[in-house]
Amino acid sequence: MPDPMTFEAAVAALSAPESPFAMGDAQVLGATQRVFTAAPPNLRYAYAAARAHGDRTYVVYEGERWSFAHTMAQADALAAALVDHYGITKGQRVAVAMRNFPEWIVSFIAITSIGAINVSLNSWWTADELAYGLEDSGASLLIGDDPRIANSLTTCQRLGIKVLAVRSAEVHDGVDLWQNVVHEGAPLPTVDIAPDDDATILYTSGTTGRPKGAVSTHRAILSALLGFAMRATVEALRFPAAVADPVIPASPPTFILIVPLFHVTGCVPVMLGSMIGGSKLVIMYKWDAEKALELIQNEQVNNFVGVPTQSWDLVHSPRFGDFDTSSLRGVGGGGAPAPASQVDLVAKVVPGGSPNIGYGMTETNAYGPQNTGADYLNHPTSTGRPMPIMQIEVRDEDMKSVAIGARGEIWFKGPMLIRGYWNRPDATADTIVDGWLRSGDVGRIDAEGYVYVEDRLKDMILRAGENVYCAEVEAAIYEYPGVHEAAVYGVPHERLGEEVAATVVVQPGVTLSAEELRAFLVPKLAGFKIPSHIAITENLLPRNAAGKFLKRQLREATAAALS
Repeated sequence: MPDPMTFEAAVAALSAPESPFAMGDAQVLGATQRVFTAAPPNLRYAYAAARAHGDRTYVVYEGERWSFAHTMAQADALAAALVDHYGITKGQRVAVAMRNFPEWIVSFIAITSIGAINVSLNSWWTADELAYGLEDSGASLLIGDDPRIANSLTTCQRLGIKVLAVRSAEVHDGVDLWQNVVHEGAPLPTVDIAPDDDATILYTSGTTGRPKGAVSTHRAILSALLGFAMRATVEALRFPAAVADPVIPASPPTFILIVPLFHVTGCVPVMLGSMIGGSKLVIMYKWDAEKALELIQNEQVNNFVGVPTQSWDLVHSPRFGDFDTSSLRGVGGGGAPAPASQVDLVAKVVPGGSPNIGYGMTETNAYGPQNTGADYLNHPTSTGRPMPIMQIEVRDEDMKSVAIGARGEIWFKGPMLIRGYWNRPDATADTIVDGWLRSGDVGRIDAEGYVYVEDRLKDMILRAGENVYCAEVEAAIYEYPGVHEAAVYGVPHERLGEEVAATVVVQPGVTLSAEELRAFLVPKLAGFKIPSHIAITENLLPRNAAGKFLKRQLREATAAALS
């Protein structure tokens, strides 16, 4: 067997001028960026690829099977309703808040096809958090399911936001039902959309205060999609046997959707990537490892993309051996580093399933370095290498590049970056500098170009792929009468990666239990943000000379107590 093609040779072959992945320099939002010269001009144009797949199955959901043709016909009909019934015009914001229903996908296609901006609201948010997202984005319309509408209706009425209900079992005054508004057969309205027009707003929690709306353009999303496609093609050139193993029967490309569509991973690489690439997308109603194994077997799933917690659940399921997982070609995702032992276990127990990981952010449209297969097994603590469409540097506190192997903050540059934060020029200026995005992560790059993420500059906890910013949780805790000091931090957890913990100092004479504090926080914070471990004390928290809490000391003490 000939030696596999090197990574560098495969990248060079695919970067040739005649390749679909050919690159050149262009001015993007005031900065010179390397771009894919053959990229579609906008998402609407890219959706033509989905239309070409016709009657092939696109979405499988709880017994429903939606073809590409039906999905696109529904999207066209909704787009017509957005324009004709709701008067939505280019640049207006339409919020989407629902579970992972097929209608979420239809809504995204329709909204972005008419040049409007899809505002993805976290379906786990409380009523207060949803109210903030609706008001901050200036949404003109909310498309949601019953639970999200119930939590948002008062806000929508106050702000004059129209509401369209999906799969609704309830009737509310002023709320339209999907089936009464979306009439299949209506044509897609005509609109001109430029590459750097806004397409999406995804909310990412801030280190202080409320979440920030990360704004992506059509060019940014398409650049990320092409970056993912190029990486997959590089691996196919390097290891063709791993892509088409003659021993294991091939099956049509199929992804399983196990992460929320309001997250960038679910939206961009999984949902849009499968749509444009012609892959079948199997949607889970909620995460359950045994149900996932059943779907992998029955739908011949090839690609399992989630957070390491879900890969852990999958391979540790006591019923793993009861199901046929031979269709799997990739098991992994991103959102948090996976332990080296888990990488090895996936490689051993999943027949033909290559472990993989990616390092991306909402601000990069999930794109970044990727690590898979033999490379991942040989460098299990690395997030891998990027395609040349993205530049990565490690810089010191003076924003100067450091030597190979030295630690510093990771910076990204490329056309897949967000253009900024919605109505937050201050936060944008702090994060994007001369076309480069500061990740807030500490890491290094070795001589082969492998990226290693080792720490965080931000005061943030990464719980099962969800970002929890400590300042937000601390602010909610301080609202409790009698709280004097509060420090929130992460503690290690085998499955989740980290859990949220807090040490709370009460004022003299105040009685407070962990259960009482959690109950107080329930209406204020999404469930995944509420501390699992709470220590109540009357002793002041340890501080350094600058007056900052010594969270490392608190973290170590709590972790020791839990062990």
